[in-house]
Amino acid sequence: MEKKVHVFTSAALNYIPKARVLFESIREHHPDWVLHLALADELRAEIDLSAEPFDELIPLDSLEIPHVRAWAFTHAIVELATAIKPFALRKLLQRDDCAHVIYLDPDIAVFSPLDDIVAALRESSVVLVPHQTDPESSVQAVIDNEICSLKHGIYNLGFLGVSPTAEGQRFAQWWAQRLYHFCRAEIGNGLFTDQRWIDLVPAFFDDVGIVRVTRHDVATWNLTTRHLDGDFTRGFTVDGAPLGFYHFTGFDKGDHHLMAARNAAGNKSVAMLLQWYADRIKRLGTDPLCQTPWAFGAFDNAEPIVAAQRVVYRERVDLQRAFPDPFDASGYLQWWNAQGRKEYPDLFDRKASDAALERLRSVLTPGFRGDLDEGRARALGGLLASALGNPRTAGRIVSRGWEVLRREGWSGVLRRLRTY
Repeated sequence: MEKKVHVFTSAALNYIPKARVLFESIREHHPDWVLHLALADELRAEIDLSAEPFDELIPLDSLEIPHVRAWAFTHAIVELATAIKPFALRKLLQRDDCAHVIYLDPDIAVFSPLDDIVAALRESSVVLVPHQTDPESSVQAVIDNEICSLKHGIYNLGFLGVSPTAEGQRFAQWWAQRLYHFCRAEIGNGLFTDQRWIDLVPAFFDDVGIVRVTRHDVATWNLTTRHLDGDFTRGFTVDGAPLGFYHFTGFDKGDHHLMAARNAAGNKSVAMLLQWYADRIKRLGTDPLCQTPWAFGAFDNAEPIVAAQRVVYRERVDLQRAFPDPFDASGYLQWWNAQGRKEYPDLFDRKASDAALERLRSVLTPGFRGDLDEGRARALGGLLASALGNPRTAGRIVSRGWEVLRREGWSGVLRRLRTY
């Protein structure tokens, strides 16, 4: 069987039109690669994706994620789109025709062949690209770019390459286990969705390759140290080499334009590239598919789900057990409007809700426990036995309990016991 390079991206239905730029650009330079969309959504019968420029769809329910609907409820849309990446990676690595797997974000465009990436994958089980490959020279750029990487992750997960070796498979399994519980945008807890975990990869795994060539993953966070030149007639270059792929991150919110103006002021080639992408996604944005509601954005009575409802459900094992389908408005939503209001009054107060939600998120827990039921019971029993036989352990438990009581009251202590 011929081995092939498999490429995937992850998105909800409403982002598919914009992801066409990525798929079409890959197809232009690598027509033999197999293209996949991992769907962070639920496919509706009335939506036809047969004409889309990817070869195969990877539905969410095909990824073997335990308790997938309840797990999906605990994530915002960006969190879910990133949380499913290792599960899709694991699935593709298991294919008999897999030579290598490459992940690219849906807001990336490829401008020349990526043969050097494939060459790196022949030598490595995991291939990463860092946000920056050269030190900044100004204090402002250190703040904007280097310190930003320290917060969000050294390596940019808009790209990832993995080979189907034993080490590559081990990495995919490890990453899936971590993201099942900890794919959250909570920088204060050292987490930024799927990305911060990858900082550990060179320490935990062998055969890790780091691609430092400046033609790849060009974006606002490294334009201060790279020179992008050219146009659509001559082709674009970076430091004299053909532009590989450009990452248009933060484009919809306007962040990309702001940072490009700061980091590449006066560069006509950068301005031309941004205008080209803006024109493309503006046209694609008129596709009715862009208006498709996210399947996990509302309860089954169409009431929108707010962040506090997701976080409370994520933190409460008793609620996960009582309401295995949290989208059912007659279950969890009814509890939220009645009992939830009593237990979390600050979350219902407009002036206090943001601070209350931040406090709730600040306590790091395993979150959704769908795959931890047996282990949790054993661990709690072991902890209690250790406390009875070791005064030092008992003292630590009492100290921790007092800290929670002081910060969150008895409801916090009881919640810890319920969710341990």
